[in-house]
Amino acid sequence: MSRQEYRRADRYDVPDTVQVVDTMTDLVVGRLGNISETGMLLIACAPLVDDALYQFRLEIGDARGEAIELGAHLLWQDQASAAGQAWMGFRFIKVLDEHARPLRDWLQSLAARVQPGR
Repeated sequence: MSRQEYRRADRYDVPDTVQVVDTMTDLVVGRLGNISETGMLLIACAPLVDDALYQFRLEIGDARGEAIELGAHLLWQDQASAAGQAWMGFRFIKVLDEHARPLRDWLQSLAARVQPGR
């Protein structure tokens, strides 16, 4: 079975640069490649541990500084062609209650702008 067959929610390519911050270290670990209500593809610039749990902040806002915090499980990773980068697939395990609605609203805005990701 391919990764696509496991997905239940459409993923959307993220046309803007959205930094992903590890809230435990407050360091940027990469940027979003695509996202759904249940997971994301991270283009990582920092090493992360296979099968580990992380607490992330997705910095989706512009000058307003809007952010979404969530817990995520690292399911897989592959080396990217760029040195020092890796593709990493995450499943969301917890979205803070106050961030669930902003996440859905943001995904709806992405759906209106781009086609579902693969």
